[in-house]
Formats: sequence, structure tokens, C-alpha cells
Amino acid sequence: MFSPRTAPGSGRRQGRTTGRKSVSATSNSMLFSPRRTSARSTPTRVPSHAAAETFNYDVQTFGSSLPVKVMEALTMANADEQISVKVNESGWAWMVCGERLIIWKICQTAVAKLSVCKELQLPTSEYSYSADLVDVTSAAPLETASVQSVSILAVAAEGTLRWWPTLAQEGNYTDTEVDLGDLCNYVVAVTLQYRALMQGQGMLSGIGRRVSSLFGILSPPVNDALHSMLWVGGASCLYTLTNSRLNKWEVDDSYEHQILSWDVQKVLTESIIDAIWGSESNYEEMKEGANVTYLDLKLGQTAEPAISDQFNVEVTKYRLPFQSEEALLATRLVLPRSPGCCAFLYNDELVYACSTGMGRLVVPDEKISFSSPGDAVHGGGCCANLPVFFSQTSGLVVVVPRESVSILPETMEGSLCSSLTAAPEVSAMETPIRSEPVAQEDKTKLLKAAFLQFCRNDLVGAQTVTDELFPADGEEGSELDSVVTQINLDLVDDYPASDPRWAESVPDESTGFPLTSLIILHQLEDKMKAHGCFMDFLHQVGLLDRLRQVTVRSSSMATRLLLCEHAEKLQAAMVLKNHHSKHPELVNRAIGVALQRNAAVVPVSLTAADVFFREVSQISSVFDCLLDEEERTLKENPVDSVQWAEVVLTVNNIIKDVLQAAVQYRETKASIYRPAENVTAEPEYIPWTASGNVGGVRTVIFRQHELVLRSVYPHADSELRSTLCEQLVALLDLYFSGYVAQLTSLQQQQERYNSLEMEYSQRRSELLAPLLDLGQYQWVAGAG
Repeated sequence: MFSPRTAPGSGRRQGRTTGRKSVSATSNSMLFSPRRTSARSTPTRVPSHAAAETFNYDVQTFGSSLPVKVMEALTMANADEQISVKVNESGWAWMVCGERLIIWKICQTAVAKLSVCKELQLPTSEYSYSADLVDVTSAAPLETASVQSVSILAVAAEGTLRWWPTLAQEGNYTDTEVDLGDLCNYVVAVTLQYRALMQGQGMLSGIGRRVSSLFGILSPPVNDALHSMLWVGGASCLYTLTNSRLNKWEVDDSYEHQILSWDVQKVLTESIIDAIWGSESNYEEMKEGANVTYLDLKLGQTAEPAISDQFNVEVTKYRLPFQSEEALLATRLVLPRSPGCCAFLYNDELVYACSTGMGRLVVPDEKISFSSPGDAVHGGGCCANLPVFFSQTSGLVVVVPRESVSILPETMEGSLCSSLTAAPEVSAMETPIRSEPVAQEDKTKLLKAAFLQFCRNDLVGAQTVTDELFPADGEEGSELDSVVTQINLDLVDDYPASDPRWAESVPDESTGFPLTSLIILHQLEDKMKAHGCFMDFLHQVGLLDRLRQVTVRSSSMATRLLLCEHAEKLQAAMVLKNHHSKHPELVNRAIGVALQRNAAVVPVSLTAADVFFREVSQISSVFDCLLDEEERTLKENPVDSVQWAEVVLTVNNIIKDVLQAAVQYRETKASIYRPAENVTAEPEYIPWTASGNVGGVRTVIFRQHELVLRSVYPHADSELRSTLCEQLVALLDLYFSGYVAQLTSLQQQQERYNSLEMEYSQRRSELLAPLLDLGQYQWVAGAG
């Protein structure tokens, strides 16, 4: 997608610029609820921005040193060559210097190492290039995409398009001339297909002939200029912001569908004017003369509810001289999606940090200058959930609040702090001495302390402690894996002892079950957030790719997959908790049996459910107990009773829904737990959803299969039989998916693969044959 070239600095190399209508010199931002992203890099403080220069923020370097090609381009650039940089949240960055395009992958740690860096030649143009005229795309997620799968799109202002199908081959590109109807201002790479958008009614239609795309020229001109476009790849959505409207389009390989058109001029402009001048005595007069221009557009939330007229407008103190209209129009917005408390406006001389009014942390507005001799801001963006800017003298830098409010949920924050105060000699602000040996128990506490620093935005301190505990040049061993898995286990099995309200607010189950349910569900959600923060931490301090394997259920497992297992069980626990609310009597009985078997004590102030759902790692113990309760109910009730049939259907649904939630998490979040590039063979992967020990999931499904077909099916009517078979096949699909996961992990172990494949075939025949014998062909056809 292209937009018309109207921004300052879009002129010919001799300095031609384009004019725009005058605007107010006060900039204001309207921001929605933020969302969190993965991965952050390892900053260190930038010396030129001392504590005396900024009161509420730290300016820190981001990642490792810049690639040599980037440093050379900065050094050798001519005075008339415009330098422009863009930072993508996927971790890719690119710099345009003259007609040179340098693209590189930002290293995730401060330790210098080889990183992808390619230099490409842009097509000759009469006009200056900017980084906005380039975009990257990939069929795979860009965060994990290989060099071979990354494609580059660059467009000269006058319409020469250059396309590199793969970044691995700099000389392999295709040039195409596109009639834009005007100069191009920025580019968004949406899909890999060349196609024409729907004439007269597709995306960007109604905006004017000046707005074109590589897919075709759109509708006749109208008086509505495009100010910004935003492509959200994960949701396949394109947002366009014009003078008057915010539009949202869903884009597929073959169509585009408009799902939102919001009248910005009517709804938002009046609110902005009222927020700024509403208290003035001559408000009505000022209102008539006010001119609002929208400069930039960013996404700030995961869920995308329908936009309503209810929103917050934050008025910043960001001001430029009224005569500096060009500088105002060059102002851009950076909006990190988590914790969502700060937004950043920037131009080539400064970064202006301001509060969004969202979240617990409210940081004062502050101007951070980059106007010292020889310095300038050449671009920016969000990466690793941080605001990243490219400074001429310092390279990639981040601006982070000095406030130490944690991004962790309050209950988890308190619990983590409580676990550290048990050891007075361990402090979150202390760094161990490298020459002194540190016991594994103390390493666990120290790494917890580093994690806490990370969550409080002390990224430098977190990296320092981590590097001392587990130096990059140290020997890899099982200690790192043990420490990491123990901390994550502590998070998912956490009981917030530091927050007495959790226990004291739980009423007696018979009188307050709905409140109890809500408290437990919130606790599970907080644990999932904390797990996500811990995965971010491991990635950014460089530990995730160094993890190897641990022993689980008497077998070796890749450590990263055990971390994923913990999250799967959290997801499963939340689904089980919902069933607990719907079927309290049945699930409470099963929970009671599970606790008795584990000799767990239930304190007076808590319910059995509180104790059970705290220890998330043991969540699967409820399955065997549900089957025991099912068998007891079948024996105690006559065949023609409602309870007799209901208990079987309910148990089937509970087990199916809980396991499906776990498997779905594993599949959709696979990129977070991906193996390091240098890992060759890994142990056979046996998911907890495929465990075959006593009480294991595989054993439970096998037992339920036998129970349903032997004791229930013969007494059921045709309608109940059909439902039972449908549920049973869904359980068998989950059973077989465990084998598929095992087989996938054995691609390089042919002998074991062949043996397991034979076992899988035998089990499949054994479990499906009874259904075939019963004539249930329609269900068996799609099983396994």
C-alpha cells in the first residue's frame, strides 16, 4: 500500500518541500487500552543523557553494537543525504542513507555477536528516500523468520517499485513502474500477492486519486487526505486515518472487507478541543477557530472492541513555536503496548514522553533533547515492547520510566518480593561477585531478584545480575535449567502469602461460591501474566536460547517445552475453573478426592478449591478423580435416571475442554517456546497430555473409552449414543495428538520413530475398532 507524499522532507534532493495547511501547535493524543508483546533487549545507560538531564526517564542503549555497515553509512554520509531509520516490533530495523538501504536484525543481548545485516541498492530516484518508503514482510512471523523467508518492498517517491523476494539474495530483485498519480509518502507491505483492489469500493477508496496502491489506482478524487496507515498482520487488518474518518479493513488473499468507519471529525475533534480549551471563558469563539490535524496512528490493544464515543483524551504539554509548522507535521508517535502507561512523540531533535492515562503508573511529561552538536533522531518504533529511537551519536536507544512500579500483577509482585525477603543477604539491587561460588538455592533467589528488576523497568540491573550468575562464556549445564524451571514452577504454583486479602476475602463455599470462583479465576489470570513476563525476561537477558533439558516424569524433556507445559496447565486450570462454576457438586467431589490422595491440608480460611487451584502443576490429578466420581454415580443411580446420563456427558465435556485448551495454547504459542538455532537433537517430547503413567492423561482417556463403551453405551438410546460417540472421538483425537507430538520430535531418531509409529497404529486400531463394530462409521472417519 502507498500513500501520497505530503509530509515535510519529501522534496527533491535539492530541498524541495511540500506545504500543508496550518495547524495548532499543541499536540494531543487519544490512546486506547494497551496490549503486551514479546521480547525485549538489553539496555545500558547512555552517558550523554545523564541523570541531571532527565528527571523521570532513563535513556539506555538497546541491544548490541550497531552492525559495521550501519556505522560506516553514518560516518560516510554526505551532508545533503537524508538518513532515516525505522524500527519494527518484530526486531528488524532498516536505515536509508541516500540510495543505500541497510537492513539488520537487532541482537537481543548486549553481548556482541554476528547478526543478520544486508545492504541493498534502492532504485534511482529524483527525490529523497526515507525509511517509510521501505517495508519488510514474511509468510512466517517476522520475529522468527529466517533470512531466506524475509521479503523487502521499496518504492521511489515517483513510483518505481523494487521487490526482493528474499533478503538472502541482495542481487535478486524485480523492478516495476507504478502510476501513483502523485508522490509516494510511505509504504505498507500487506500481502505477497499482486492484485487489484476493488475499484471504487475497496480499501482507500473515497480518499482521492492521490492515494494509490501497487494493486491498482483507486477512486476519483475527493477532498479527504490520507494521514496514516497501519497494518496489523496478526489480525490481517488495515487501518486508514484520513481528515475525517478512521477506517478498518479485513484483508484476505482474494478480498478486502470494511468492518469499521468511524467519524473522527464529528466525534473526536470536539472532544480534543473541549479537553484543551473547555475551561476558557471565550470557549465558543476559540472552538470556531481551532484546527485539528491527525498526525499518526498506532495500535494500543489486543482485543479490538467496537469503537464507541467513550474515550479519554490526554492533553500533553508538547509545544512547538507556531511558525514551526513543518516541525510539527514531522512529529511521529510511538506507543508501546505494555504496560501502556507512556506514549512518545518525537522529531529529529527531541523525544517527548507523556502519560497515556492508562494503568497504575502516571509519569510526568518530559522533553528529552537530542539536539546536542552532531546528534539527531533519525527514526524510531516499538521493539521488544519498548520505545526505541535511533540516535546519530548513540545508535539504538530506549527511553524508560525511572519509576519502579512493576508490570507484574500486584498479587504476584507481592508474592515474589515475599519469597526474596526470606533471605536477608539477597537483594534485588545487589550483584553477586563472579569469583565467589553461589549455591543453586541462592542462584534461584538472585535470578528471581533479577526478574523482579526486569518487571520494574530496571533492565540494566536485571542484565547485570543475570550476566554475573550465568555468564555467556560460562559452561552450559543443568543448573541453569533447574533454576529457571524452579522459578517458573514457583510462579504457576504460587500462593500469594504476602497478600492476606486473598485468603481472608474467601467466604464459606456454601454462601459465597460465586465470589470464590471469581477470586480463583483472577489468580490464575495473574499467574499467566507473570509467566508471560518471565518468558520475556528469559528472552531478553539471553537465557532462553541457552536452556537445554530437564528430567520430567522420569524422562528427559527440553526445558523450554516444560515452561510451555506450565502455561498449558494454567490455561487448562482456567477452563476447569469455569466448569467448576457450572458443575460445583461434581467437581468439588473430585477436587476433594484429589487433595486427600495428595495429603493436602485445607486451612480454615480457604476452600478446597482454593488449595487445589493454587497448585496448577498438579491440575491433571483431577481427571482420575472425576472418573471415580463418575463410576460411583453410575452405580448409585438407576439407568433411566437423569443423573446417570448427565454425569457421563459432563465428565466427557470437562476432560475434552480442559485438554483442548492446553493443546490449543501449545499450538498457537509455539513461537514463544521455539528451540534455539544452534540446537540439534532434542529429547523425545512426551506432552503431559500424553502421559501414560497411573492417573496420566492417556491412561484416563483409555479408561473412559472402556467405561463408556462397556457400561454406558449399551443402555443409551440412539440420541445419547450419538452424543457419546461424538465426545469419545473428540477425546481420542486428543489421545492421538499426543502421539503426533511425540513422532514429530523424533524426526532425527529413525529407529525410535518407527517403533513409536507402530505403537500408534496399534493403539489407533484398538481404540477405533469397537466404534466400527457398533456401526459408528461417521465418527470414526474423521478420528485420529
